[in-house]
Amino acid sequence: MALASITDTRAAARSTTTDDARPRAEAGERLARARRRESLLRIALPLAIIAALLLLWELVVRVNNIPHYIIPAPTLILSTLADNWDSLSQSMWFTVKLTLLALLAAIAGGVLLAIAFSMSKWVEIGLFPIAVILQVTPIVAIAPLILIYIPSTTGALLLCAWIVAFFPILSNTVIGLKSADANLRDLFTLYKTTPWQRFRYLLVPSALPYFMAGLKIAGGLSLIGAVVAEFTAGTAGRETGLASRILESSFRTEIPMMFAALLLVSLLGIAIFIVFAALSRWVLGHWHESEMRRES
Repeated sequence: MALASITDTRAAARSTTTDDARPRAEAGERLARARRRESLLRIALPLAIIAALLLLWELVVRVNNIPHYIIPAPTLILSTLADNWDSLSQSMWFTVKLTLLALLAAIAGGVLLAIAFSMSKWVEIGLFPIAVILQVTPIVAIAPLILIYIPSTTGALLLCAWIVAFFPILSNTVIGLKSADANLRDLFTLYKTTPWQRFRYLLVPSALPYFMAGLKIAGGLSLIGAVVAEFTAGTAGRETGLASRILESSFRTEIPMMFAALLLVSLLGIAIFIVFAALSRWVLGHWHESEMRRES
């Protein structure tokens, strides 16, 4: 009888476990479906709104017979982009190279200077005002001087884009390095960690979310700086960017060409933001609250 009782107890336990596992599995499936639906809506909703606005734009131009030299229709812009893709793609590649080089230089300079600021308050006191001056001075005002003093036009454009993108990296990284928890600092001091261990295991994780936020800002600003600098330079020729194509089109009153080049600039900015947003999600998504997916 005791053996039968033990057998019944085990069977009841297995039944209870099975009954408990089934709702958990169903809840997991519902959560997965909800996440897929949310991911789909995050893509479909903005695309639907953009498509509706473009359709409205097309209808307004066609119904009112607006001349293309005033406002071209979206279909005309796309056809102009396709017809002039060879020249526009070369200009786009020049703008991409200029933007990425300026961004890489801003990351290197901003991070190194931020580390120096975190290690010595006198370095920060002495140099941070200069960084602020570079940030608050309009790039349009100093770009002509840079173009005068630097013989290479490409180097001058690169410096202008770097100035615009540099400060967000520096400022955010400095704040991140200073935001490490005081109790953790005391704990690292208690265990007599080396400066490298403190930097690697305490300061870097503390600064990384701030750095990624600054990177998303600096990515767009580097593109803006490259375009504005080229506008100021007024360069022309084969080794020029999309801003030069816009200037040339304005001189020739080729409004569809202007819109086509402007479309490429906008798409570049969107692509830069998407790449860095995905990078931030990949780096921070498994441990930081700002990028973690919350169950609902």
